[in-house]
Amino acid sequence: MKTTKDAKKIAFITCVNREEWYSECRLYLEHLRLPDGMTAEYIPVRGAASMCAGYNAGAAQTDAKYKVYLHQDTLVVNPDLVRDLLRLFADETIGLVGVIGCRSLPRSGVWWDGLRTYGRVLHACEPESVVDSHCMEPDGACQEVEAVDGLFLATQTDLPWREDLFTGWHLYDTSMCMEMRRAGYRVVVPNQQKDFWCIHCPKEKPLAPEYKQYQKIFLREYGAELHPEV
Repeated sequence: MKTTKDAKKIAFITCVNREEWYSECRLYLEHLRLPDGMTAEYIPVRGAASMCAGYNAGAAQTDAKYKVYLHQDTLVVNPDLVRDLLRLFADETIGLVGVIGCRSLPRSGVWWDGLRTYGRVLHACEPESVVDSHCMEPDGACQEVEAVDGLFLATQTDLPWREDLFTGWHLYDTSMCMEMRRAGYRVVVPNQQKDFWCIHCPKEKPLAPEYKQYQKIFLREYGAELHPEV
């Protein structure tokens, strides 16, 4: 990762293996309104060995202070996303912003098993099926959480993605949230009461068998740091 960071630049980093999906994702990104003086970079990473490896490779290609790591099937529909992120990142204790997550990770380490979930995402899994996944809303501008979903992760500080541990496509997101907390930064979800920020268009499929493998790795590394609500 380049050491001198450009605070007037935001980079959108995506691991790509379906060009038609990324083309749609990129179309939405290129239509975002940028505050005066801000520029945007779009960094597709193709052929990544894992999500962590891909994101490390993408981050190494830019000097942008602000980075958004998003799935190729995520459509950012909030036209003022960059302005809203900068407003949140004015608080330098905030290291990472997601759109949906949980207040406290449960013993499983799986964020959606958490007792109190916050945030909002519109899920469009099938052409005729759109679900507004609307959890609790923050009382103010944002809610501090322990973990967020990897469909959308925005950062203002660079920490290495743990490609030494997460060599596939699962739990890289929760790992980064834990790394942020280890480094003294907060992870938050914004208030989306008025409107959602993202549409996620994943294909419905069962949880991959290797998920359990990475869950064990996650719990070995971070399990002692979890303080689940009861």
